[in-house]
Amino acid sequence: MKQALSFLTAPAALALAAFGLVAPTLTAHADPGGEQGEVRRERRAGNILSIREIEQIVLPRMSGKQYLGPDYDSAAMAYRLKFIQNGRVYFVDVDARTGRVIGQSR
Repeated sequence: MKQALSFLTAPAALALAAFGLVAPTLTAHADPGGEQGEVRRERRAGNILSIREIEQIVLPRMSGKQYLGPDYDSAAMAYRLKFIQNGRVYFVDVDARTGRVIGQSR
């Protein structure tokens, strides 16, 4: 019985590791905090607007579309907000420093 449990444990551990749930620190060049940590550092430094401020600018312009959430690109210092309507996905790119919409895809 003990062997059967260890047999089941190994695949589960591999699956968790594959999804980065067990040992996310194995990557030597990983950024502590990842995307969220980068946003936090930039916000504290006063370099970018918060996602809530960005959403207050963009969401009223996207009426009728369902908001799916944001991503942050630290290299471009831009947020990408994702929306969906009638099965079509829309992206709105926003300068994180100014809140100005810099691109929109359909």
